[in-house]
Amino acid sequence: MVEENNVENNLTRERKLDHIRAVLERGVESLHTTLLENVRLVHNPLPELDLDDVKLETEFCGRRVETPLMITGMTGGHPDVAKINQELARVAEEYGLIMGVGSQRAGIEDPNLIYTYKVAREAAPNAFLVANIGAPQLSKSYGLREALEAINMIEADAIAIHLNPAQEAYQKEGDPYYRNVITRIVELADGLDTPVIIKETGTGLSYETIRELYNLGVKCFDVAGLGGTNWVKVEVIRSALRGEKPLPAGPLADYWGNPTAIAVVEARYAAPGAYIVGSGGVRNGLDVGKVLALGADIAGIALPALKVLLRNGYEGLREYIDNILYQVKTILYLTGSRTPWDLWRTPITITGKLKEELTMRGIDLERYISLVRLEPLRVRSWSHTVTLQKP
Repeated sequence: MVEENNVENNLTRERKLDHIRAVLERGVESLHTTLLENVRLVHNPLPELDLDDVKLETEFCGRRVETPLMITGMTGGHPDVAKINQELARVAEEYGLIMGVGSQRAGIEDPNLIYTYKVAREAAPNAFLVANIGAPQLSKSYGLREALEAINMIEADAIAIHLNPAQEAYQKEGDPYYRNVITRIVELADGLDTPVIIKETGTGLSYETIRELYNLGVKCFDVAGLGGTNWVKVEVIRSALRGEKPLPAGPLADYWGNPTAIAVVEARYAAPGAYIVGSGGVRNGLDVGKVLALGADIAGIALPALKVLLRNGYEGLREYIDNILYQVKTILYLTGSRTPWDLWRTPITITGKLKEELTMRGIDLERYISLVRLEPLRVRSWSHTVTLQKP
């Protein structure tokens, strides 16, 4: 049994490097778009405020954060990637970003790898950090003990449970086990004092999933929609890089999933009082502004931050984050918005395929705008919802 565990731990470690290699050497983004191109924020030529009046501070999972931007969980679990988590955490600390680490399965199962995650807290003593475990592990054996291990490993402010059924189906040594996961999620949410975030990994959350979990008490979601990194494609590429015959993904590697723009709207429609991260193909400040205007609290980025860091170093990453945050600040200014939440009330247009698909999904856009985006400003916590009237 010990030998079997060692073999599995080694596979988990090597998989981390395979994923980094695939991301850097090959195109891993879906051909299908986020559909954010079908969203337009209406320019306000008379914003009635100064640029310096704009503040990027917002709230997430019951805590005040300096910016509406998150570097979502990517890596950890191999000695060669510890530096990545350290540098991402440094920039999170400097700019007040939220940061997630990658799946902590490797650290939970091999204590020698804990430091590859722990470096994040050491580099970012004040940042909002998010721990990470996988739904398949919950289905198989993980419970409250492993979740607490993951949280304590990085002194996390929240823990993400990532959903990746498509990736597991196309990973040669994958764990496509999701039976009874909802029950296990609810058990964790009830048993932890730390906020639980349900996140997808690039194929998008749906209205039905969010509504069910929201009604069961989950209050935080990261939609991670289609249009960015596609982990089916990553696994196909990974197999090829290893000289193995990939499982037959066909068009699923580019077109399977719920596009980010749809996922954000469905998330807010299904869970009006939840905290929502809009991620999946978010690449610049305009993308951030659009997902916020659609109803997200926070925008999430992953692949571009990783690529910039590995190709241009820490200073290149700083410049990239600087540019995004300045773009977001000017978007707030040019829409007459003082805070990220004010973008919920700014005029937008939704056209084309996004409008058509939302209509097919039963989303009444007029009702969405009037009841979700223009309702009294919500002051929320991860455990309950309090509604206050706008000032």
